Amino acid sequence: MSTQPALDAWMAALEQRHMADLRFAEVARALRAVSSAYVERRQTALAGGRVLDGQGKRAAFALYYGPLHFLAVTQIMDALRARDDAGATWPALPVIDVGCGTGAAGAAVALATGAREVLGLDTHPWALDEARTTYSVCGLSGSVSRGTAARLRRPRQPSFIVAGYVANELPDNERDAFAHVLLEAARHGSRVLVVEPLARSAAPWWPAWTQPFAAAGGQTDEWKLSVDPPDLVRRLGEAAGLTATSINIRTMFLS
Repeated sequence: MSTQPALDAWMAALEQRHMADLRFAEVARALRAVSSAYVERRQTALAGGRVLDGQGKRAAFALYYGPLHFLAVTQIMDALRARDDAGATWPALPVIDVGCGTGAAGAAVALATGAREVLGLDTHPWALDEARTTYSVCGLSGSVSRGTAARLRRPRQPSFIVAGYVANELPDNERDAFAHVLLEAARHGSRVLVVEPLARSAAPWWPAWTQPFAAAGGQTDEWKLSVDPPDLVRRLGEAAGLTATSINIRTMFLS
């Protein structure tokens, strides 16, 4: 399935599932709470595991952030392939979606590379269920497993590891262990894409990652992307006072 039909099918499934028992105003209100938790109360909210502690917040995260993450990673993959002279021959490696959330980043990478297999890893049972559904709706052969980024092991075969918005949520020691595994995986033939918010407050550790990734041949980029989100995503953003048409993120890519 190509990217746009996959996004359309996924959005239809998301809306049918998450709006069945909730009104638009309830989801918009929950989206404001989720946004506030990530921006204003980041450390306490993440530590307490309260970001996704209700049906409304989960619906808001799935309906708003999931599609935006998908669109952002899709644009980045297109840009990275265009930059790579051999981009047209990128191998369709199995995708490992670390901290998969709703499965948006893993699905975007798989669709961009023509991969069929995706493994989603997350600690939250709800996220694993969402990711499983995302992969299926997008026509991918997906599976999920409960696990943490810090306990990730180097895959036995070359894979495409995508870590979308997960490293910033790890304690320092776990983040260091995760970086080591990513570098080891790249040395053994895997591709690695790390995606994080552009805001320095969310990733003060980023400069410490830059040197070893650059030494391994990695590319570090900052992106200010313009996107055309689905109508529901746009309306939710407007209702919650968020901008759904622009996304600012940073990436590291190892190939």
